[in-house]
Amino acid sequence: QVSELVQFVLVKDQKKIPIKRADMLKSIIREYRNAYSEIVKRADRTLQEVFGLQLVEIDTKRHIYILINKLPHAEGQHLCRGKEKEKMGLLLVILSFIFMKGNSVKDSALWEFLHLLRVYPGKQHSVFGDVRKLVTEEFVRQKYLETTPIPLTDPPEFKFQWGPRAEKETSKKDVLNFVAKMQGKDPAFWASQYSEANNAT
Repeated sequence: QVSELVQFVLVKDQKKIPIKRADMLKSIIREYRNAYSEIVKRADRTLQEVFGLQLVEIDTKRHIYILINKLPHAEGQHLCRGKEKEKMGLLLVILSFIFMKGNSVKDSALWEFLHLLRVYPGKQHSVFGDVRKLVTEEFVRQKYLETTPIPLTDPPEFKFQWGPRAEKETSKKDVLNFVAKMQGKDPAFWASQYSEANNAT
């Protein structure tokens, strides 16, 4: 129920349509009406953790919600541009994962990580479309990610690193603060990442 609601909300948000409680009940929650507030609360948590979005009730009488953007961004430069918001949310999660793993991850480790978020490479996703293509082609073409083949691997493997555009549009400090906020910890908890983020220009 929760993941269906998350997808429903993201699709509505692409068209910038406010989301009514009645629609959520009718389309998704149906017979779980009694658990409505728990389902919405969990969906909101997922939206914040995975996409950097927050579900906010703008009309408490008619129960109308909108999604607002919670992504960290470098001074004066948003990592997001309107419609691309959900993709940028996924990108931020990937950039965080790469940074926390020492600035470079194997493709297999990245796919495994995305699996945990219920985002499957090779499967059509209602928001992201073809996830593998989005990550290995679109994000690479946009210079958010770089891929390097790992020599002597069979089948061929490659590793992901931050691309030059990611370096420009966000910072390791922003990303570390994002991870710390998600995990409810102090950024200094990750000593080596903390010193790297603070020494990065």
